[in-house]
Amino acid sequence: MSHPYYPSGNPRFNHVAMSVPADLLGPEGRADLVRFFSEVLGFEEMPTMTVEGKRLIFSCGHWDQFIFLIAEEEPMACPRMDHYGLAVGSPAELEGVRDRAVAFREHDDRVDLIDISVDDQGPVRIHSLYLGFLLPMLCELQWWEFT
Repeated sequence: MSHPYYPSGNPRFNHVAMSVPADLLGPEGRADLVRFFSEVLGFEEMPTMTVEGKRLIFSCGHWDQFIFLIAEEEPMACPRMDHYGLAVGSPAELEGVRDRAVAFREHDDRVDLIDISVDDQGPVRIHSLYLGFLLPMLCELQWWEFT
């Protein structure tokens, strides 16, 4: 059954936008971000949208779901646990992200990883991990296990 405000289907995640220092979007910072998001999460840079030192966009598995990074003189700053969330379809997918993050961290200690934990709510157990790399917000990935 659809929501009365959204008869064509429930709204879904489209994008998250963060402002960052311009040097993070320069050649070296951009290369680091592209390497991490590609190797660990499988997200791809949308190169036609990239403006060196000003804008970088990662597709999150589909062109209409993305992370939008924009350079600002006063970039975003937030507490460590501020985050955006993504759902995965299986525990193996969640564990795969964790394992790739651990492997990446072996050669780059800037990876911020809070390992998988489970929040047991009774009818649902939410398995999640938090992952960060150079951006002001962490990414939380969740898999929901319905009991």
